[in-house]
Amino acid sequence: MSKEPEKHRAPHAYEGLDRVLHEKARLGLVVALMNRPDGVLFPDLKELCELTDGNLSRHLAVLSEAAVVEIWKAQDGPRSKTLVRLTTEGRALFLSYLSELERVVQDARASERVGRKGRLKKPSDLGPNWAPA
Repeated sequence: MSKEPEKHRAPHAYEGLDRVLHEKARLGLVVALMNRPDGVLFPDLKELCELTDGNLSRHLAVLSEAAVVEIWKAQDGPRSKTLVRLTTEGRALFLSYLSELERVVQDARASERVGRKGRLKKPSDLGPNWAPA
């Protein structure tokens, strides 16, 4: 007996929704970087995503550890500058993530169509043994 492919055994597990990218702040950071292939300076990225210095630093550390972003430093007089860019791997990972997210949206829309057909119009349609929890 052949084994059923993974994606069909649990169609709503959405394994492609990578936790590194799926967190709200990191999702915003990656989108901001996708639209700016030359990178974004730390203060500009902070403003684009409405993050504090500490929050931005922590999220960038997670993205950097996952090889999604690369962080570059330069000295500008007495101050240092930090530039953040997506890696090639990060861009590919994000595009894969978006494909999985599109699948989530398609599945949700399909269930919306099923719901409009009125399968369970009222609670009594469940039968006599069911009650609200």
